[in-house]
Amino acid sequence: MFYFDINYLIYILPAIILGLYAQGRVQSTYAKYSRVPSRRGLTGAQAARYLLDSAGLQDVAIERVPGHLTDHYDPRSKVLRLSDAVYNSPSVAALGIAAHECGHAIQHDTGYIPLTFRNNLYPVANLGTNLGIWFIIFGVALAGSNLGKGMFTLGILGYAAAVVFSIVTLPVEFNASKRAMAVLTEKGLITMDESEGAKQVLDAAALTYVAAALSAVMTLLYLLGLRGNDE
Repeated sequence: MFYFDINYLIYILPAIILGLYAQGRVQSTYAKYSRVPSRRGLTGAQAARYLLDSAGLQDVAIERVPGHLTDHYDPRSKVLRLSDAVYNSPSVAALGIAAHECGHAIQHDTGYIPLTFRNNLYPVANLGTNLGIWFIIFGVALAGSNLGKGMFTLGILGYAAAVVFSIVTLPVEFNASKRAMAVLTEKGLITMDESEGAKQVLDAAALTYVAAALSAVMTLLYLLGLRGNDE
């Protein structure tokens, strides 16, 4: 639909550029620091287990999952899942990523408000995204009619929930990275020199969330502009 509109490309171009830069930076920094072993020699899984236990989270399981950078924490089942490369690797990059996911587990345990809000918003945002696009498509198809305007507006509202979700994700991710860097150095799992490498990996990953949020916001502004032009 609007993906072929030159005006949409103008709206979204900054986010596309930032996204490409972020992805390139993630790949390059991860590749660099995945080849730098930590002096303690702990793997990502070992470091994660130590950090979780230190936080009193012995009930959080750690599982290995396939894929590249597929690491995540599942708050529903209280499982921290690490990708193959992170699970078995003693690299600075692996420790940073593992600690970041531990940060999410600690957020969940302490009731970190932005994480709680994001988790509660997820089903609404997911439904809004899936249904919103269809409302928008039918709204465009029925342009000029009151029904078309109404459906287009419903589509915008549905998509807006996804935009809020992407924005709320930012403090959640930034806070998890901050917790990760603090706990890695406080527990002595990495040296101060190694912490710079881990921080670069996490900062690069955080930039991808910024790009995603920017893309969502610019798309919403584009849709709002279309709605205004139809008045």
